[in-house]
Amino acid sequence: MPQHVQGVIAPGRNEPVRVETIVIPDPGPGEAVVKIQACGVCHTDLHYKQGAINDEFPFLLGHEAAGIVESVGEGVTDVTPGDFVILNWRAVCGTCRACLRGRPWYCFATHNAKQRMTLLDGTELSPALGIGAFAEKTLVAAGQCTKVDPAVAPEVAGLLGCGVMAGIGAALNTGNVGRGDTVAVIGCGGVGDAAVVGARLAGAAKVIAVDIDDRKLAKAKEMGATHTVNSRDADAVESIRELTGGFGADVVIEAVGRPETYEQAFYARDLAGNVVLVGVPSPEMKLELPLLDVFGRGGSLKSSWYGDCLPSRDFPMLIDLHQQGRIDLAAFVTETIGLGDVEKAFARMHEGDVLRSVVVL
Repeated sequence: MPQHVQGVIAPGRNEPVRVETIVIPDPGPGEAVVKIQACGVCHTDLHYKQGAINDEFPFLLGHEAAGIVESVGEGVTDVTPGDFVILNWRAVCGTCRACLRGRPWYCFATHNAKQRMTLLDGTELSPALGIGAFAEKTLVAAGQCTKVDPAVAPEVAGLLGCGVMAGIGAALNTGNVGRGDTVAVIGCGGVGDAAVVGARLAGAAKVIAVDIDDRKLAKAKEMGATHTVNSRDADAVESIRELTGGFGADVVIEAVGRPETYEQAFYARDLAGNVVLVGVPSPEMKLELPLLDVFGRGGSLKSSWYGDCLPSRDFPMLIDLHQQGRIDLAAFVTETIGLGDVEKAFARMHEGDVLRSVVVL
């Protein structure tokens, strides 16, 4: 029997979000219904609300979540009812050209639930990143459920579903930060601070945090940054060079997603250094760089998709490190809120008041 639950939708471009009754169908083949326990308020959800992802309104927002599998459809064997899971938006197919080449973290045919969740009047909803977890329950592809240790608090575990994994993975997986490297992170929101954590975890000798907000820089220092630069007061490129013997950083992680900060990242790296773009740009943004500089500086310019993570490998590993006390995932949680507080959480995010607001159900 279909279930009626409460969820947060974005009805139209830049319209206030609101709580509505959502109809959740029984899971079909390869699908699972998950009872959501916690879901982080991610900047990507704001992008959906603003129409910066696409215009397939109304959206069922929320994707950075953890919960309990309630029921599964035909053919599902990897998870069973009662499993504690983190939801991911990279449910690998196993058969595309990336998967067959042994690179499933690049899977080009990831799974989502085939059935649609709806409003009471039958209006079909577009779930954010195929998840839609600002809701009491949601329907996902079973491959979007990654089992982890249930001893971890849901509001902590869920953060690996997007922002924290994206940042840590940008350092560990995409940037290949190594022992003794110098790393600069431009943009110190949740993803940027996670990149700081990832860089320190990889053994970076120096981690330089760059932002225009002293509050964010102070938090980045708490997360493990060795140096901070307020780029409102000082030239970011020159400051990074000064802190790296005049050379630039081995790896620069851009966690803003704007042309001007990407250009800073490009010129703030050492010769043959790596630039990693993990910040998400909007469709109208353009970048112009001298091609001779692209050639002459060498190295690599990479985009980090979801921290190039493989959820089945990386989620349990990072939860284990958290339980060992080697990384503090709880430090990312600024506040816990209810479903009716998501619009206020977007405002707090915009003002830079929070690292992460987390909806707890």
